[in-house]
Amino acid sequence: MTVFSVSIEQGVAIVSIDLPGEPVNKLSPGVVAEFEGLFFEQLQSDSGVRAVVLISGKPDNFIAGADIDQFLEIRTAEAGTAMDLVGQELINRIEAFPKPVVAAIHGACLGAGLELALACWWRVATDHPKTQLGLPEVQLGILPGAGGCQRLPRLIGVRAALDIILAGKSERAQKALRLGMVDELVHPAILRDAAVRAALRLLAEGRPRRHRRGGWSASLLDWNPLGRRIVYRQARAAVLKKTGGHYPAPLAALKAVQTGMEHGMEAGLRLERDEFGRLAVSAVARQLINVFFATTALKKDDGVPVGTPAKKVLRIGVVGSGFMGAGIAGTAAVQAEVEVRLKDTELARVGKGLQMARAILDGRLKRRRLTRHQHERLAALLTGTGNWTGFGRADLVIEAVFEDLEVKHQVIAEIEAVVPAEAVIASNTSTIPIARIGEGMRHPERFLGMHYFSPVDRMPLLEVIPAGFTDPTAVATAVQFGRRMGKTVIVVADRPGFWVNRILSPYLNEAGLLLEEGVPIEVIDRAMTDFGFPVGPATLLDEVGFDVATKGGGVMHQAFGDRLRPSGVLQKLVADGRLGRKNGRGFYRYEGGKKGGVDESAYAIIGIKPLAGTDELMVRNRLAYAMLNEAALAMSEAVVRSPRDGDIGAIFGIGFPPFRGGPLRMIDAEKPAQVAKVLEDLALACGDRFAPCEALVAMARDGIRYYP
Repeated sequence: MTVFSVSIEQGVAIVSIDLPGEPVNKLSPGVVAEFEGLFFEQLQSDSGVRAVVLISGKPDNFIAGADIDQFLEIRTAEAGTAMDLVGQELINRIEAFPKPVVAAIHGACLGAGLELALACWWRVATDHPKTQLGLPEVQLGILPGAGGCQRLPRLIGVRAALDIILAGKSERAQKALRLGMVDELVHPAILRDAAVRAALRLLAEGRPRRHRRGGWSASLLDWNPLGRRIVYRQARAAVLKKTGGHYPAPLAALKAVQTGMEHGMEAGLRLERDEFGRLAVSAVARQLINVFFATTALKKDDGVPVGTPAKKVLRIGVVGSGFMGAGIAGTAAVQAEVEVRLKDTELARVGKGLQMARAILDGRLKRRRLTRHQHERLAALLTGTGNWTGFGRADLVIEAVFEDLEVKHQVIAEIEAVVPAEAVIASNTSTIPIARIGEGMRHPERFLGMHYFSPVDRMPLLEVIPAGFTDPTAVATAVQFGRRMGKTVIVVADRPGFWVNRILSPYLNEAGLLLEEGVPIEVIDRAMTDFGFPVGPATLLDEVGFDVATKGGGVMHQAFGDRLRPSGVLQKLVADGRLGRKNGRGFYRYEGGKKGGVDESAYAIIGIKPLAGTDELMVRNRLAYAMLNEAALAMSEAVVRSPRDGDIGAIFGIGFPPFRGGPLRMIDAEKPAQVAKVLEDLALACGDRFAPCEALVAMARDGIRYYP
């Protein structure tokens, strides 16, 4: 395997990295071995080579990082430390290379790829949106172990470095230039030439002297030992608040940065590799790496036979300009860059929907994710109408009207009458079976469900739901378009609630029953945030809306009977005019759009007095195991195609704790027999709704797992 090719211009060796058969460049052991031979056995000793430019042969990727496959081979902390030492030594040798080395960066420069670039004398990057630099390792449960925790703080300051390292962030090239991560920004067409010029300049001027960045605040906080103590303390508090202590990698990275800055580079590198080894074999890292591989595999899986063609989508229509319809429209414009036609029955509502859709673009502009020119170009893709003009050119139409079967039947019939014969039609329904919505269609083979989650621009999951009559081409079209919108897509069976709302229903129902028993709102939420969810069930209901949740709960109760009978809590609150966050009246108070404390008046409406001294472990088990049991039952009914899809759907759809791997991996980790035992105890204490499903009992009896 030949990964590197070399050409010489004016004494500058231009080294191009292009890993054969892979979409991105990765630093695998084989690549590292070839790299070392090229640099330290050939280029270093070649008198005709005076400087080196490292550039990628891939279209939109510099180096995506280390080969994550090798992490799964680590069995002991010592083996992980030894592996990390190899990477550190390579980067150290590049930093000490006696000839100027310039990194010419276009596309993703992440993880070990950025650590390699940081060791170069100079970094030239393109101003293309796909050029991003970052250290995402903590998202895999590990830390930047090849010097990233040492070189980045010294280059851009401790605060800016911790902001990137502790969150696993990536920055676009423009911000990377402002921070000092790169030295030049150029158009992609001149990257190679600019890098060669930089190498020749370095030959004449020598290694550049780096000046400490920032003004007086940086002098006080980044470059002052006493000031850094404040920074470390605040960073630790922020990490614990955000992660609840469930993720050890950010704290280990913070410790590595602090050790290096206060005790020297060698001490920092030593701690880096020791912490890398410890983290690499941790249960959290294993689960997060599983999540990474699962999401990567889903990017190549359309949920239909390989080779099934997808229709090209250039124009879409969205029917219904409410919160969901506007979110779909705005996200489609900014992410997929397609023409979007938004329709509603009244022009005033269309105008409001377009305003909400454009607010998504405005937010990107404000956060400097878009330039002014890009913002204007994408905003021009959004148009609206009170009739069906423009829908005759649509390739895909998404219905996003109220969750009512009769209304959806009427709207789908109207859509089918005006769109082209080859257009795909989708319903953004959250609970109603697709086969029922498609009843009476003239061409049901082009119809399916596309269930987005709210808010559309921030929630990463899309459920695509084919009915029995749906053509595979329509499925492939919806899946691929969903990916263009930046979504992780799972294909699920046409069952009430599909996957995410199916497993969410008993969880939310149980929260209502706990409230009826007098368990305080904040106790219910705290039990599940301590478990690892980003928000508790009461907060989630506020966000979803009590009216929407009541409607969905009724559909699920009708479909599955008393097992999913909802409590009467939401009906009482809706009758009082409470809808949750959207009208500022929910379980919590909302002032100026911001969440406040618990609204104590909700207890009187529910008809209870909150109890003191609640057993929070019991609360947690009732909520979590209700979801686990439903996940096992739905899996046995083939609601999702694989445990992989089920776990990713739960993580990305409802925030199931990633460090637990998803509900099905959690069942594996706790062992089905133990999960069944907890459910049996809950059934004795709380009722038959907790009786373990037959599939779970069989797994416990036969020693079966979801994953090998």
